[in-house]
Amino acid sequence: MTDRFTMQDPRHQYPAPPFPRQPQSQPGIVGKMTPPPDHGEESYAGFGRLLGRKALITGGDSGIGRAAAIAFAREGADVAINFLPDEIDDANEVIGYIEKAGTRGYALPGDISEEKTCRSIVEQAIKQLGGLDILVINAARQQARESVEEVSSEDFDRTMKTNLYALHWMTQAAVPHLPPGASIITTASIQAYEPSAHLLDYATTKAGIVAYTKALAEQMIERGIRVNAVAPGPFWTVLQPSGGQFPEKVETFGGNSAFGRPGQPVELAPIYVLLASQEGSYITGEVFGVTGGKGVA
Repeated sequence: MTDRFTMQDPRHQYPAPPFPRQPQSQPGIVGKMTPPPDHGEESYAGFGRLLGRKALITGGDSGIGRAAAIAFAREGADVAINFLPDEIDDANEVIGYIEKAGTRGYALPGDISEEKTCRSIVEQAIKQLGGLDILVINAARQQARESVEEVSSEDFDRTMKTNLYALHWMTQAAVPHLPPGASIITTASIQAYEPSAHLLDYATTKAGIVAYTKALAEQMIERGIRVNAVAPGPFWTVLQPSGGQFPEKVETFGGNSAFGRPGQPVELAPIYVLLASQEGSYITGEVFGVTGGKGVA
């Protein structure tokens, strides 16, 4: 793979569709993806922007959360990651990358669709890290459904609790412990602005995340805490083949972006680093679109 820092045509920097069909059961395993996504395992270089910082990232075993965890560690932060128990193998890989970067990594399994678990994870992270000053609420549930009739109450409830309730529960638990200068980062989506018909419940939660983030930012700046969201477009993560898209959609995933390809998780990592670091000191209440040319309203 070409060095990320070498000037090149971004349209051809990473794989483009067609991709093979590769359905997985939820929550999905990174190692089964073809082509393998780039989370920065070999391509992200740190520059010491987060030395001494203490971060908790949900969904840190794969996708965007994995890329953020690797980047944060290489920038000097100690990192705790949350993930579902079934994702332990992927999570252990991430902990290995964190420790290889010379910082401390902690694995905190648990289903954040449950309030008790959310509060426990925050408590464990603070205890293990010796404090907390970066909170990345990123884990998400996405399941494609053909029509509104197919979105069961169980589906809707689980998506809401994983994507939106957990944001509230974890923020509420963490805020009393966050010092001035801390950063909260949420993961929204282009779906908040251009919702897809087959992602009805998911898109609804992402719109809610944008509103919650902006309202929270107004509260938190009075404590010296910044709050921002990142809104990705089509990114090549395990969320897609594990039910987030229909199998035929995976074959062409990202092909309708301006680049003709999906983004790779590592291409989001610098945004999360900026928003977490003191370099983003005048940024709060913002939504950073990384959508492959589609923009956000």
